[in-house]
Amino acid sequence: MNIFSSFINILMISFLEMLYLVGVFIFLGLLLGILERYSNRFLMQTFGPIGVLATAWIGTPIHELGHFIQCFIWGHRVTRVKFLQLHSPNGVLGYVEHQYNPNSLYQQIGNFFIGLGPIISGIGSLIFGMYILLPDSYERFKAFIQQSVSFDILDLQSLLTIGASVFAISESLFTFENLINPLFWIYLFISISISSHIALSKADIAGSGKGLIAIFLFLILFNIAAGILGFNSYNMIVKLTEYNAYILAFSSIAILFSTLTFFGSYILFTIKKSK
Repeated sequence: MNIFSSFINILMISFLEMLYLVGVFIFLGLLLGILERYSNRFLMQTFGPIGVLATAWIGTPIHELGHFIQCFIWGHRVTRVKFLQLHSPNGVLGYVEHQYNPNSLYQQIGNFFIGLGPIISGIGSLIFGMYILLPDSYERFKAFIQQSVSFDILDLQSLLTIGASVFAISESLFTFENLINPLFWIYLFISISISSHIALSKADIAGSGKGLIAIFLFLILFNIAAGILGFNSYNMIVKLTEYNAYILAFSSIAILFSTLTFFGSYILFTIKKSK
């Protein structure tokens, strides 16, 4: 009975550690997915397929590049890749096909991050674009990150950083100087295009699910070893996850533009519907 209780305790601790390690990625995937799904639905009903294709030539290659890079990081072999196809009969705008060794726990875990690759590449591209096109806005946002992001535990307080970060990025971007700067409008279009295709497909989610199971299995084995060796694995994992605060802060740029796309597409849909 004692062994059974210990095993149940290990399962619970492993589950909590998994939430600390990857819960932020799951939350972002769900949130951005909801925003993109409704945005594309409104655009399709307003303009037809051209409403989605207008942004696909920028957003889809960034999406697929996220999968592509993660495949190499996690040792998967890329067999086929299409960064953009506008005339696909099944409506698939791009894809990355890959193979891995099912006996490798490392490569199995990689499925999670390969599936989430578009979120990582999307956020990275939005930040890099701001750095190149709007350096002053980038510096103001970076200063906010350095001064305000200091917590290291994933709790309600850390989640509030999303609101503060969205406000900070909005304040740094939507200035009078930027509004009269042609580069701002170029960046705005690029950012909306990326955000319109940042969410995960059903195939991406299925692949990430396989990786999530592998992560959970790894944590179970890790916690069993920790119990045998006599060290506190839970405190170590929680300490490691201070990156959650920075992920939430940097992801605010994707949340901002996905939200703008959502409201913009809804307004256009409403205007057309009222005619």
